[in-house]
Formats: sequence, C-alpha cells, structure tokens
Amino acid sequence: MAMAVAIRRAGSTASMRRITAGVGLRSMSSWWRSVEPAPKDPILGVTEAFLADPSPDKVNVGVGAYRDDNGKPVVLDCVREAERRIAGASYMEYLPMGGSVKMVEETLKLAYGDNSEFIKDKRIAAIQSLSGTGACRIFADFQKRFRPESQIYIPVPTWSNHHNIWRDAQVPQKTYHYYHPETKGLNFSALMDDVKDAPNGSVFLLHACAHNPTGVDPTEEQWREISQLFKVKGHFAFFDMAYQGFASGDPERDAKSIRIFLEDGHQIGISQSYAKNMGLYGQRVGCLSVLCEEEKQAVAVKSQLQQLARPMYSNPPLHGALIVSTILGDPELKSLWLKEVKGMADRIIGMRSELRENLEKIGSPLSWEHITKQIGMFCYSGLTPEQVDRMTKEYHIYMTRNGRISMAGVTTGNVGYLANAIHAVTTTDSS
Repeated sequence: MAMAVAIRRAGSTASMRRITAGVGLRSMSSWWRSVEPAPKDPILGVTEAFLADPSPDKVNVGVGAYRDDNGKPVVLDCVREAERRIAGASYMEYLPMGGSVKMVEETLKLAYGDNSEFIKDKRIAAIQSLSGTGACRIFADFQKRFRPESQIYIPVPTWSNHHNIWRDAQVPQKTYHYYHPETKGLNFSALMDDVKDAPNGSVFLLHACAHNPTGVDPTEEQWREISQLFKVKGHFAFFDMAYQGFASGDPERDAKSIRIFLEDGHQIGISQSYAKNMGLYGQRVGCLSVLCEEEKQAVAVKSQLQQLARPMYSNPPLHGALIVSTILGDPELKSLWLKEVKGMADRIIGMRSELRENLEKIGSPLSWEHITKQIGMFCYSGLTPEQVDRMTKEYHIYMTRNGRISMAGVTTGNVGYLANAIHAVTTTDSS
C-alpha cells in the first residue's frame, strides 16, 4: 500500500515537473517575442551601405571621421609620441569615478582659458566622460534629476543623437529655429524669437563651433546678442563642443562662444571631446563640466555627476586619458598637436574651396557660396533626400539623406567626380 502511494506520488511529481518545464519553456521562448529590429542609425547605416557596394567608383562622404587626401584614417604624430611615452609606464588600475585629474585639468584650460579665474577659484565641477556622447548623457540625467521641471531646447537641425540622449534620459524636448534652408545660413531672427519666447530659466543646447550638421555658426556679434538675451531670460546654456581646434585650426577662436558667455557672467555646462581634434575616435575621451556659483557648490555638483556615472560604467577608461594629458601637459607635444590640428582644419577648408570651384567651373546655375561660408567637418549641401538617393543610385556616392557632406571624405582625387554628380542631380531636378 505504502509502495503504491509512493509510486503515485513519484508519478505525480514527475508529471508536475514535465508540466512546469513545458510552461517554463513556453514562457522563456516568449520573453523577447515582441522585440522588433531597431531602425538603422541614419549615419552609421550610410557606411554599411558603402561597404556593401562593389563599385570601384564609390565615394563615402557620410563618415564623420577625418581622412587624409588619400582617403585613409590618420593617427597624429603627437598621439604616436604620447603612446610611446606612456607604454608600460602606468598600472592598469581603475581610475576614480571622476576620471583622470590631470586630463580634466588640461581639458578645462582648453575650454575656459589657461588663466581662467573659474579654474583658480575651483568653481567648476568636472569629470572625465565617454567622449562627447557620454558627457551629454550624464548632463541630461543630471538635468532630469535636479531640474525635473525643465525642458531641453534643441536646434533644428542638430546631430541626430542629441534627440536620443535627452529622450532616453526622459527630459522633455523642445526645438528652436537655427538653419535657414533658403539662405543656407543662420536663421538668426527666428532663433532669437524662440529664445525670447521660451519660458524664463529654460535649458538650451548650443553647438560651440562647427555646428553639426550644417557647418553654420553665429558670428561673434550674434553670439554676444544671444548671450545678452540669455541673461535677460535667465536661460542655462549647455555647450556641446566636439570640434575645438578642428573647426578653424585655432582652439582659442573655436571657444569664442563659450568665452563670451563666461564674460557675461553665465553659469554654463560644457561637453568636450577629443574624438575629432586628436583623432581619438575609439578611445572615447571627453569631459563634462558645469560652472557653479562657488567652490562648495562645485564639490556637490561633481559628487552628483560621479554618482550618475557609477551605475552607467563605474569608471572611465585609462589609455585615452593618458594620451590627452601627456600631449596637453607637455609644451613640445602640445605645440605639435596645435600644428597638426591646424593642418587637418586647413585641409577641410581647402577641399571646401575646391568643391565650390569645381561646381562653378562646370557652369552650375546655382549658388555654392555656402560651401565656403560654412565651417568644420560637415557641409550642409542643400541637396534634397531625392537628390541624395540619385547620388547613391547613379553615382555610388554615399551621404546622409539630409544632404550633409562630410568634407573629410572629399579628396583631390574625387572632388571633380563629386562636383559632376552634384551638378547632374541638381540641374536635372531644377530644369
């Protein structure tokens, strides 16, 4: 009798295990059933399509990374020398949550000035970040946590990832006018109207120089007017500075917008990156800084920035920070970097002139003056999405559908081909 009960219980247990296992398998197999493929990134998808194209004539002017006149990636001599000096010289221990103190110190000098009173008075809360993207994201989370009632005003257009960053940080977004499609320049009056109409104490995202994707920057006088209106309205300016030195070849000139706001007494935030101006794309080296009222406030803000970084990635990487601090901390290497970054900027400026000259020599009836008026890595060409599609389909030229041309992808070898293609798609469509 007891044996029969035991057998029934064993059978029942085995049956329950089979049922439970079946339910568990069905449950586990359905966990991710609702996940759909994410849309392709509009920028990274261009490179994927380019690589898949077998045409020998293909040209990639979508990539946002510097290339030499042979279309090859570049490692700066100052970077190679810094790597030689640091090889084997440091332990691979964790950096503090705030990153390399030396790298942050040198980075702040670039943005705020070598002799900045704010650095001396310790009024700046700053941490090393995962390049400019990481700096923007930490600030977005900081804004959400400590100014949850605020929105972020983002220019139209802007780098597409700006929208992703503040969206994922759950900060409500508004936009403000920036680019004027007809003039292919700055829509200054509409920009000022939007700044004026925004609620007092709003947060605005500003591109410090070499606006991405348009290459259109305010003049110095316009920056002064923007700064004065920000003072009247009590707005907070957060500068994304991804191209200091790379835009004009002069880091001081490229930081002029920030210096104007500092002169006018603003408390500001800055995202800095060494991806473009040192070619450290894969090292992900950057800095987030927030100017505060006084030292005690800066200490508190820095502690909170570090707390936000802790659950994201805990500590920033070491190698890239050592490269930057070695270059900027050594007068000889810094001088070499300034020479090399000017060389990169000058090549970009030169290719702008050549592209415009080629279009004008062909006899294009359109004005291409905006190509040389804009600055930085990107040229907002004015091509429509349909014209861009033709560029790709008929000429194997790849760029984002908003017509943004990466001037780093333009070389003396392909500039004529690019100009001919642009002429063909614009004259056909306009005739």
